[in-house]
Amino acid sequence: MTRAKLAADHDHRVGEGPLWHPDESLLYWVDIPSGQLYTYDPVTDESRRVLSLERPVGGFTIQADGSLALFLESGGVALWDGDGSEADLEYLIDAIPGEEDSRFNDVIADPEGRVFAGTMPTESDPGTLYRIDTDGTYVLADKEGYDIPNGMGFSPDGESMYVTESEARTIHRFEYDRSTGNISGKETFVVAAEDDGVPDGLTVDEEGFVWSARWNGHSVVRHAPDGTEVDRIDVPAPKASSVTFGGDDYQQLYVTTAKGHDGADPSPAGSLFRAAVDVAGVPEFRSRLALE
Repeated sequence: MTRAKLAADHDHRVGEGPLWHPDESLLYWVDIPSGQLYTYDPVTDESRRVLSLERPVGGFTIQADGSLALFLESGGVALWDGDGSEADLEYLIDAIPGEEDSRFNDVIADPEGRVFAGTMPTESDPGTLYRIDTDGTYVLADKEGYDIPNGMGFSPDGESMYVTESEARTIHRFEYDRSTGNISGKETFVVAAEDDGVPDGLTVDEEGFVWSARWNGHSVVRHAPDGTEVDRIDVPAPKASSVTFGGDDYQQLYVTTAKGHDGADPSPAGSLFRAAVDVAGVPEFRSRLALE
């Protein structure tokens, strides 16, 4: 079994949402509770904090112009051009009614620049999967509630979309319509065993295989298109939270981890890890929010 190696030593409560920025040859990721955004440069082997909001940032996408779209608490969405501080954010959505006590979790841009984004459940309501269109309007992508909507990805042929529902230990597969952004035909792709960690963030490689980070599972699992496990990366921290491909050849697998909300897991939990793999990933799609 391949073992991921430490890339950047941090103590993030919930390191999440890693994305490779090909324009800058940097990996970006966020520590959700603190709202701190970081970059890692594999050439210099250095990481640095580039933004601190001191409030939760659930996830982000890279925009077509290279800027970032940040997905915040209460269903807020803000655009950040990479310079300045919180005062320089441009809000596309201030809040979504009904999400006042929640925050966004994992998000992903689709091939047309829309964004699918899930919100966390609250004491009274389940989580929700939204689709945010490029003009800033939003709709329910799936009318069913989610205990925790999480990692998402698209098949290379563009016909399927994967969505993780963490507490159900399930990765769902939908039929995806690129022209409309609609998803339908929900089916079960993978159900993780009780002793195999909780499915969290995911990514899809160039061969159409799904890589699923396992919270409390010390691992990232590679699934064939029929759901069969075919490979596994060992992660030296229990809470593997998300995964993406990076590097100029997209053959470095980057894994974020978490200390947990109570901060109980010892170092190197909360750090960023990476592993060289034999298959390449593909660049993630870019959002086009408010760019047209």
